Amino acid sequence: MVYGRYGLKENPTVVVYVFHVRDQEGNKVYSKKAINYIEQAICTRDSPRFTVTRSNELASRPDVAAHYTGIEMIGHNRPGIFSEISAVLAEQGCNVMEAHAWSHKDSLACVAFVSDESTSSPINDPNRLASIQDHLGTVLGPGTSMDEDGHSARAHLLGADGLTSHPERRLHQLMFSSKDFDGHPGKACTAFPMLSLDGYKKGRRTVVSVDRCNEKGYSVVNVECVDRPKLMFDTVCTLTDMQFNVFHASVSSRGPFACQEYYIRHRDGHILDTADERCLVVKGVKAAVERRTCEGVKLELCTENNAGLLSYITRVLRENGLTVTQADIAMEGDKMKNTFYVQGISDNKIDMNVVESVRRELEPLPFQVKDDELLSRGQLEGEPVAERNGFCILGLLRSKIESLSHGFRLSSLQGSLAL
Repeated sequence: MVYGRYGLKENPTVVVYVFHVRDQEGNKVYSKKAINYIEQAICTRDSPRFTVTRSNELASRPDVAAHYTGIEMIGHNRPGIFSEISAVLAEQGCNVMEAHAWSHKDSLACVAFVSDESTSSPINDPNRLASIQDHLGTVLGPGTSMDEDGHSARAHLLGADGLTSHPERRLHQLMFSSKDFDGHPGKACTAFPMLSLDGYKKGRRTVVSVDRCNEKGYSVVNVECVDRPKLMFDTVCTLTDMQFNVFHASVSSRGPFACQEYYIRHRDGHILDTADERCLVVKGVKAAVERRTCEGVKLELCTENNAGLLSYITRVLRENGLTVTQADIAMEGDKMKNTFYVQGISDNKIDMNVVESVRRELEPLPFQVKDDELLSRGQLEGEPVAERNGFCILGLLRSKIESLSHGFRLSSLQGSLAL
């Protein structure tokens, strides 16, 4: 979670950032290691000598991208597809060292790093790479004869130095390129209920709108949604990938809710003049906010890094009527941490007796269940309606006051930012 201030003065060479941060549990950050890491990362990137020469940012560990074969995948979302991907990689003798997968509506995107099962080295044989790509492409394609477009289904082998983005940003880019924002709600994933002006109601989604600030020549993007970690990251990365520059931002959060406001221009300097441009931004930002969060039960398993284990775990989940909607697999020390969000294949609901059955079948693997859906919903429903409405109305009033004030403040743009 981030709380702070972000502004850009009229002189484009002067930018002021002030952030007040909390950890993902909402507590003050006391870890000197975390604070030192943030300081070093910001100072390094701020240095005029800083250049990106390798793709190591993509992986959780610096050596992953440089020492293993990277794979990007885009496919049609359906129940059990991540299990099928894992099975193909296991059959092809690939050991998954790290993987990140999201599903949203009828799209799925995945970024993975694999090594040769027998040698633990990158896979370089062209014939073998072609075979892996062909088998993955078959799995990622449309699941029924009715879905014949198949324009977004593909697997792309990138080698050791082919990936250049942070994994979650790359997932956003892959999802956007597959036009997931135009897709139909998938059977395996539904967007988390979002904020509405008249209070929280189940099924209401993120609200995104685009206005104009004629005095300064900006387009203004407003977003109302449930607050969560990495919300600002998702929104700003998507605006950047859509070729927009953010000149000023005002984002506030209170309890489970967040209101965001971004003053933007296209990189060529123009604002959003047409209805089609505004519609694309609305759909793109809304998808960016929603695609990270799915309803479901969070399962965590910490295991040894054994080839084929991922395929076995996901097969057990599928055979028990559960489908993976999100996945994060990465090394932590000498252990492999597997994090899955799962739902029921038939109706998206979770029978906790089924989860207990899965736990017993996967014994003796360390297995933790975290029902984030119930926790988040309880937090939302525990917030008094008057307080929720008061917060949202206050946010809108502050937004309008700030918009009006821009016509009088000719020297700078400044505002408060909270996430």
